[in-house]
Amino acid sequence: MTAGGPAQGTTQRAFGRISQSDDDKGGLRTAFAGLTTRGRSFLAAGVAAAACAYVLGQGDLLRVGLLLAVLPLVSAIVLYRTRYRVAGSRRLSPARVPAGSESRVHLRMDNVSRLPTGLLMLQDRVPYVLGPRPRFVLDRVEAGGRREVSYRVRSDLRGRYPLGPLQLRLSDPFGMCELTRSFSAFDTLTVIPRVEALPPVRLSGEAQGYGDGRQRSLALAGEDDVIPRGYRHGDDLRRVHWRSTAKYGELMVRREEQPQRARCTVLLDTRRIAHQGAGPDSAFEWAVSGAASALVHMLERGFSVRLLTDTGNSVPGEGSDGFAGSTTESADAAGMMMDTLAVVDHSDGAGLSRAYDVLRGGAEGLLVAFLGELDEEQAAVVARMRQRSGAAVAFVLDNGAWAHGAQAPSAQLEERLRLLREAGWTALAVPPGLPLPELWKQADRQRTGVMGRSEAQATGGWS
Repeated sequence: MTAGGPAQGTTQRAFGRISQSDDDKGGLRTAFAGLTTRGRSFLAAGVAAAACAYVLGQGDLLRVGLLLAVLPLVSAIVLYRTRYRVAGSRRLSPARVPAGSESRVHLRMDNVSRLPTGLLMLQDRVPYVLGPRPRFVLDRVEAGGRREVSYRVRSDLRGRYPLGPLQLRLSDPFGMCELTRSFSAFDTLTVIPRVEALPPVRLSGEAQGYGDGRQRSLALAGEDDVIPRGYRHGDDLRRVHWRSTAKYGELMVRREEQPQRARCTVLLDTRRIAHQGAGPDSAFEWAVSGAASALVHMLERGFSVRLLTDTGNSVPGEGSDGFAGSTTESADAAGMMMDTLAVVDHSDGAGLSRAYDVLRGGAEGLLVAFLGELDEEQAAVVARMRQRSGAAVAFVLDNGAWAHGAQAPSAQLEERLRLLREAGWTALAVPPGLPLPELWKQADRQRTGVMGRSEAQATGGWS
């Protein structure tokens, strides 16, 4: 993954074993259906030769015809009755990869029978967006032997892509018959949005928590609050409050000074009517990649981060207040949010009111929004969101500019940006082709009032 992304690992999964007798229910028709073009040609030639020998009364020709006809049939029966037992596993390295990057798939085949195998051909099923189907030929695997092969997959599109099941094709030495066996299990490759490393600016001013600033919120009664709470696994036994323990009949501990973690909510506008175009270079994909970059950046700076969409859905869920807590939970939350962004698609909603309702609780900390095209009504809704956050930054995409490659914002977009700025937002228009790190710096300069008129003109008016 690019700099700034969460750690990616590998997954290894055994997908069972198969034997050559797995399809006994199909009878010999399964074997005869596996005759190759060569085998069918031999069979047809043998039948024709035998028919001619019967008509002409030629005994030698009859023997030749029988030989030609019997050879593919015997090969099919022998191949069908051969008891090959093989086991295999698949390993993805990594199992979660950014769009445009490669992942390597490792396959391992083990011969668990007491007999060596013949010619084995492996084929793994992969979606067409990941590339062609990989095929491998294993000449001979000795009893108890192992073979390992690998191939690479790559996708420019986000998503979750199934890999497998693996197909094992067996062939006789004469090439008369081929039989295919399939493993039942498959794995999933998750292609997440591209993540760009963002500069460490202070968009939220004097941030509080584990990030740029630190504010320790005292408990209810001072530095050493004697108001007890129930004992939790891992609490220091030296903090046990024995008087409360005797009173309540259960182990109680004193509340201590608790660190307050700075919060950040990343809002992603997925409305279909707000975005035009499709493909890796579309405005919507830029917004998804921007949201992923902001999430990773804020997590690395120690913020508790939540991903929120226009539908009102948030990751992590509302049951945990929507925020990651400890370091382990933050890593899990990062994975959950990246998996969500890997499959996020356009919504059919027409407004952002559901997202506003989620934010109405207040104390949301920093709000970073990636918005599509806004009409007057939705711009007013976004403006009201500012009242529910400590600081707010909005990146607004102009569909007209992205569709026609315009280098200046439309008058309508300028009006929407003015409305947001008057409400307290740090609002920027997103031109096509401008990387997010540069916009991130511009947002900080706009917030601090450093950007002047001449600099705004130098950037084409995108400020």
